[in-house]
Amino acid sequence: MRKINGVPVEAHTDLSNLTGGEVLKWSGTNMAWEDQDSTGFVPVVWYGGRGVFGGGHTGSAKVNTIDYITISTTGNATDFGDMLATGYEGSGCSDGTRGIFTGYIDGGDNRIDEISYITVGTPSNATDFGNLSQIVSSPGCCSDGTTGFIMGGGTTGAQRNNIEYITFSTLSNTADFGDLTSSREPVGGCNDATRGIAAGGASSNVIDYFTMATSGNATDFGDLTLSRQVSASTSDTTRGLFANGWTGSVYSDTIDYITIQTTGNATDFGNLSVGSSSAEATGDATKGIFVLGSQSRGTIEYVTIASIGNTTDFGDLSGTTRGQVASCSGD
Repeated sequence: MRKINGVPVEAHTDLSNLTGGEVLKWSGTNMAWEDQDSTGFVPVVWYGGRGVFGGGHTGSAKVNTIDYITISTTGNATDFGDMLATGYEGSGCSDGTRGIFTGYIDGGDNRIDEISYITVGTPSNATDFGNLSQIVSSPGCCSDGTTGFIMGGGTTGAQRNNIEYITFSTLSNTADFGDLTSSREPVGGCNDATRGIAAGGASSNVIDYFTMATSGNATDFGDLTLSRQVSASTSDTTRGLFANGWTGSVYSDTIDYITIQTTGNATDFGNLSVGSSSAEATGDATKGIFVLGSQSRGTIEYVTIASIGNTTDFGDLSGTTRGQVASCSGD
């Protein structure tokens, strides 16, 4: 039994005559909320209640640990399994069920082109998914729930502007999607239901955007509040957040935000508890979760994405204190 606008209905009941509120229906290849006061569909962006963090390093030691948290409940992370190899400075995204990690530097400080995947709801070791077109570290990632996008990053001695993509349901290598407006790393990636965002990198304040359903190059969105190498970014269905980074030797505690469907410069959101570089972020479309890098490795903090303010302590990663993890969320 379900209730919509207080009206009890069986699962098989025709809902088309109900007025007011929203109904969850199938729209093409996705579930969508149908506004009962209009004909429009609002796509559901699949996030998830579990945050997962893979790899990282503590000083000179690289690790292959994968941890997870329940985003709605504060507390320390729990062991999930192991990565295929030790590594740090990676990035991740998911379709809500399958999460991928890529863009790592391995235990020998060599960039690798490996993509690995997990089933977010089932703790276990990562499995091989495919490969990037190049050996890359520190890209940005985002997802529309069907396709995962890997943006920018660094190759040996150079930075790149490539946008590549994978289809989560099909194990394979990446394919070319288009290019960012400039070459840079590390990049912060986030999205809403239709638009992918790539921000910062290489002491840059550039924010780019692209339409995830249509292959092509990115377009300038605006600027961050300061130039910095950004890796920690998360979003809800409206707002994108970008945190941490450094310019020269100065670590930033600044969190910026944008409204993803409205181009323009970022606005100050609040602050992390400490200036940090190489942090990572994920979220459940309500909370934004940040795992700090340098200065406070392994500390997990959170914000409510819809409410401007500073972070609050969430807990810590399991085992060794580490930073520069990759992250995603799902169920």
